[in-house]
Amino acid sequence: MGDKLRILITGFRPFPGAPYNPTEKLVERLMRLRRPAFDNIERIGHIFPVTYGAVDRELPALIESHHPHALLMFGLASRTPHMRVETRARNTVTQIWPDADHTRVQGRAIVRGATDATCRFGPHTTRLLRVAEETGVAVKSSLSAGYYLCNYLSWRGIEATRAKNGPRLAAFIHVPLVPRGTVSRRASPRQRVTFEEMVDAGEAMLMEMTRLARRRSNN
Repeated sequence: MGDKLRILITGFRPFPGAPYNPTEKLVERLMRLRRPAFDNIERIGHIFPVTYGAVDRELPALIESHHPHALLMFGLASRTPHMRVETRARNTVTQIWPDADHTRVQGRAIVRGATDATCRFGPHTTRLLRVAEETGVAVKSSLSAGYYLCNYLSWRGIEATRAKNGPRLAAFIHVPLVPRGTVSRRASPRQRVTFEEMVDAGEAMLMEMTRLARRRSNN
């Protein structure tokens, strides 16, 4: 697969209740960044439909095709005014809200019979939180990725890091809803994070994931 370090960066499409999902545009911006630090990095961008079936089909296919060293995943938390670095996923899924294909899950567990109710991304989430904070963005650590597709993808991403020849690291970042098309670097009184601040924080976390993944690949 060559000598380049490979990072899979993902977001989600719009979904019922969220006709605009800023993670699509955020992934696009992170893919277009031109920095010397990224010269020997292969960035693979992907936007998931907000369906359980799409995650189950497309994530394994992306890993098999690109063999990423790390996963950096983004999702929308429209009711949260700040960015959130998720620290764990829970083996639970909502039966209340169907996905974008109107699919309702049949059980409350992602993996039936699993011995662990939660699984953690790892201590590297502390580093991601720190580098995001250093950009000045409003960001916090989070113990809950919710019950919907963001938590589902988080669980599947952590599963992938435990598989043979899977990515070495995974992280999930929730972002707030920001106005469509804004380029301001100053948030309004009712808006704590601007899109440009999200890009700055996303870039910092991408660079840190790259550094951490390279360190692991050299061990």
